[in-house]
Amino acid sequence: MLGQGGHVALALVSLLLLWHKAAPIEVPQDPKIQQDLKQPPTIVVQSVKDYIVDPRDNIIIECEAKGNPGPTFSWRRNGKFFNIAKDPRVTMRKRSGTLEIGFRSGGRPEDYEGEYQCFASNDFGVALSNKILLRVSKAPLWPKEVLEPVVVTEGSPLILPCNPPPGLPPPFTFWMNSAMNPIPQDKRVSMGLNGDLYFSNVLAKDAHTDYSCNARFLFTHTIQQKNPFTLKVLTTEPYNDTSYNATDPYGGRKVAETTPTFLSPSGSESSKMVLRDEQLLLECIAAGLPTPTIKWFKKGGDLPGRKVKFENYNKTLKIINVSEEDAGEYVCMANSHLGSIRHSIFVQVKAAPYWLDKPTNLVLAPDENGRLVCRANGNPKPNIQWLINGQPIDSSPPSLSRQVLGDTIIFRSVQMGSSAVYQCNASNQHGYLLANAFVSVLDMPPRMLGPKNQLIKVIENNRTFLDCPFFGSPLPELRWFKNGQGSGLDGGQYRVYINGTLEIKRARVEDEGTYTCVANSILGTAENQVRLEVKEPTGIVRAPEHQTAIRGSTARFDCKVKSDPSLPITVAWTKDDKPLYLGWRLRKDEDSLTIPNVNEGDEGTYTCTVKSEIDQDSASARLTVLDRPDPPMDLDLSDPAARSVRLTWIPGNDHRSTITQFLVQFEEDRWEPGRWQDLSTYPGDLNSVILQLAPFVNYQFRVIAINAVGQSQPSAPSPRYKTSGAAPDAIPRGLRGWGSKKDNMEITWEPLLDLERNGPNLHYNVWWRRKDLGEEWSNMTTVGSKHVIHNTETYVPYEIKIQARNEFGPGPESNVVIGYSGEDKPTDAPTDLRVSKVDNTKANIHWKPVDLNSLQGEFKEYRLYYWRESSLVPGLVVSKKKKTTGFYSTMAEPSGILSDLVPYSKYKMFMVVANNRFESPPSNTVEFTTKEGVPDAPRFFRINRRNFDTIHLEWDKPLEPNGILIGYQLRYQTVNGSRVGRLQVETFLPNVTEFTFRLPDRSTRYKFYLSALTQVGAGEVFAEESPHFANEAYIDQVDIATQGWFIGLMCAIALIILILLIVCFIKRSRGGKYPVRDKKDLPLDPVDQKDQEGSFDYHSDEDNKPLQGSQTSLDGNVKESDDSLVDYGEGGDGQFNEDGSFIGQYTVKKDKDETEGNESSEATSPVNAIYSLA
Repeated sequence: MLGQGGHVALALVSLLLLWHKAAPIEVPQDPKIQQDLKQPPTIVVQSVKDYIVDPRDNIIIECEAKGNPGPTFSWRRNGKFFNIAKDPRVTMRKRSGTLEIGFRSGGRPEDYEGEYQCFASNDFGVALSNKILLRVSKAPLWPKEVLEPVVVTEGSPLILPCNPPPGLPPPFTFWMNSAMNPIPQDKRVSMGLNGDLYFSNVLAKDAHTDYSCNARFLFTHTIQQKNPFTLKVLTTEPYNDTSYNATDPYGGRKVAETTPTFLSPSGSESSKMVLRDEQLLLECIAAGLPTPTIKWFKKGGDLPGRKVKFENYNKTLKIINVSEEDAGEYVCMANSHLGSIRHSIFVQVKAAPYWLDKPTNLVLAPDENGRLVCRANGNPKPNIQWLINGQPIDSSPPSLSRQVLGDTIIFRSVQMGSSAVYQCNASNQHGYLLANAFVSVLDMPPRMLGPKNQLIKVIENNRTFLDCPFFGSPLPELRWFKNGQGSGLDGGQYRVYINGTLEIKRARVEDEGTYTCVANSILGTAENQVRLEVKEPTGIVRAPEHQTAIRGSTARFDCKVKSDPSLPITVAWTKDDKPLYLGWRLRKDEDSLTIPNVNEGDEGTYTCTVKSEIDQDSASARLTVLDRPDPPMDLDLSDPAARSVRLTWIPGNDHRSTITQFLVQFEEDRWEPGRWQDLSTYPGDLNSVILQLAPFVNYQFRVIAINAVGQSQPSAPSPRYKTSGAAPDAIPRGLRGWGSKKDNMEITWEPLLDLERNGPNLHYNVWWRRKDLGEEWSNMTTVGSKHVIHNTETYVPYEIKIQARNEFGPGPESNVVIGYSGEDKPTDAPTDLRVSKVDNTKANIHWKPVDLNSLQGEFKEYRLYYWRESSLVPGLVVSKKKKTTGFYSTMAEPSGILSDLVPYSKYKMFMVVANNRFESPPSNTVEFTTKEGVPDAPRFFRINRRNFDTIHLEWDKPLEPNGILIGYQLRYQTVNGSRVGRLQVETFLPNVTEFTFRLPDRSTRYKFYLSALTQVGAGEVFAEESPHFANEAYIDQVDIATQGWFIGLMCAIALIILILLIVCFIKRSRGGKYPVRDKKDLPLDPVDQKDQEGSFDYHSDEDNKPLQGSQTSLDGNVKESDDSLVDYGEGGDGQFNEDGSFIGQYTVKKDKDETEGNESSEATSPVNAIYSLA
């Protein structure tokens, strides 16, 4: 027998007997097996043992059983056969043993109270239900009684008895007043387990006339109320209920205190018996004034903490799921400041029978052995009784194959026909247990239960199981074979389980094949085949990685997979474990997921899952979306001061990118209203700062948060804050004195910024005096930023200072600044200008200096003017533009170097001396010539290839020869990647500007270096490399349009086309019947036609039609002749008469490309021009 993965497996139960091993058979739930299997009955549904029913409903006593053949049912009532057929109120459901007792036609439910037991029988045995004690629920009325008022002295204890009527089941009791409000209960007043109301001590406020005990019956859902008690409380002093408070419940009256005593239970000790697994309730209620407190403990051990619960203000101890170790002495102690008392409760734990080893059904093959075991425990120990088919086994006929040994029945060599149902009854004084277990003797040849020829696909290197569910009685022997060859598979990497499954510990490609399982017994043989295919695993080779993306950017997750080529796969993406909807924005391709324009909703964990039919792999990565922070909120100003205020704000959401800075901006409404300016920045962990402010400004602030992504939107503006005015703090910057004329000095400065004014009516105090003369300061006041002093001497020094002031006072004075009056033209010119050491690009310059007093200003420089007069190269035209260079020198014999001269040229120069505004008269003019130098690079150098064997080189002379050219030098060498050949040299006369180089090898490449030569040497090199010619049929890039052979070829082609067109035209004209006009005769010549919009079309529809019989359209596209019968008949609407003549319209098709691409007038078309000649 075998089953796995939805199939029933063979049980591995080995019952060890003293003399023999017995293997009971577990019957699979396969429908085919169950259909043919004969089995004794089994009870599957039955009513509870203690069955209480509602008298208002019909009575239903359940009893359902299964078996093959289907069982029949009978009942016993109070130990006697219950004849259902004789009682019209009792019916049994079809194919069921369930009884239904109805009372529509009368009768009392109480008449059917008693003990019921169901019997289910078929050909193989009888199964019994439990004995069901049926009782009808009762809700008796409260006995009528007259209750006298209860009179009690204040401070005394009191018990108001409830004594509810005995119901079935017992009612739930509670106390209420006449307003149907619960009686308040607390440490002093509470209801006991028996329903009585206990007062540990009575207060005057307890005096009421409506203490009523209520009983709620669960089955009938009714509440019955006892007549109310009237409680009168006697007090030694008058009681005023307005004086009551919790700390002094007696309102200042004196009430005698009493020591604790027990109201329940009475005496110093009592006992309690509880059954195992039930609930233990112990109660101690004490009297006394003040109200005693209750404490519990267990002698000789701790209270079972997990199962203990204290209720009713610690007066009740509850232990759930009682076990034997909960037995013992429990002590409750009532305690007050007057003393304490104790009560011991001895708890005994008894137990109704409970199973240790419940007997189970036993299926055996003929001649097999087995046993039934029935073990139960209880307190007292239960008695075990065996029955067979509902009869005591002792009174049944003896059997040689069966032996009863107390709680065990041993079966030896069972035979067909010995099937039966055995009952085990375990009972003691607290209850009983009844179990049915059948013994079925079964013979059945081997059967295969799984699908035939199953194909199993597994992943390489995985542990693999091949199932072969089977059944038979006796149990068949199962063996596995591969590809129908060899001995059975077992051992090594194979393992065969008792249920028939073959395990391959590590599947490899060579394990592929057909596996056959064969089940064999004395009753026959059965086999099945499983085909195994081993596949490569499916996996992700490039997994997505965690990403952080800025909002609006693009995120991309990779997911490159590999799999077995024979297995189709699917790749799916999920986000936060939910399917990902791609929509129009997200893009998924074979190896990735792209999320453009990322937003906050895209944040989450993305999982790529690749699945094949037999395995899958997945990988996850998290996308974190960063964004600019939200603007700060709730700007608040506090701690105002003359030049500062505290600004506080609440930062906005940073969108997962920490705020690094806060930028505080301000706006003022006096000078630049509406313009926000930066005030200061602060670290991102601050949200309260003190702002340093300028006086006399009406501020408004806003804050911008900055993180790694960017800046937030500005916050809402703060309330305005106006600072008071003050004298200026700043000194005007940029103070200077200079002369715009030779007899004045302008004093200028930069005006204070608006925020530096500090108050209204800003103006400037300016002081000046001649330096080193000791004269008094002159001064003036102005609101501008400039003051001019006139009638000064030329270029004399002045001391200057300035101060800003407003209505609130003067600001600080500036430091003294030296300024100068205006300059005049220098009177003396440099003399004796000369040159020395002239080479090809430089010359040494010498001159005699001027007296500095003649400058009439600040010495700036000696300024040399020079220009290239001509080149010594005959015929070379040069630019004579003047250039300048300056020399700063105060030496007695100044000199300098004039550089960047052109070689082999004639130069002229002169020198002046300059102050800041003027130049002196020029010095003497000097001529000099530079020496010959090396030439510049050739103007161009081109390499052309005119055939496969030669290279043609062309160049032009240099722009600046820098001397007399004596020739050109060409150096060249072979190149092959990074390897170069030996350098070779060719020289040419100066009038040679081209050279044809013969190639020794067509595939060889060369590098050429060309330079011009003078007597001084070789000039700048122009380097070029020959192009790649190895694999190309390449000819020199010559303008083919200028070649004679090409022009002749084109003329010949044009002539042939013209002749063909003329022949076609003549052939068309001789056709006679073509073309037939559409509907009406249309003129052949162009006619002005006006379209719907009012414009004119200067050609007819015929003008755009190609010539009939022409096969080439004007744009060069070959098309089918318009003069074909396909167009006239078979392909269009035209028809033929019975005699074969043509009927219909002759229409000339227009090629779509022609009508769209040739919309110009026919004057531009040679074809139309020829057509118009007709």
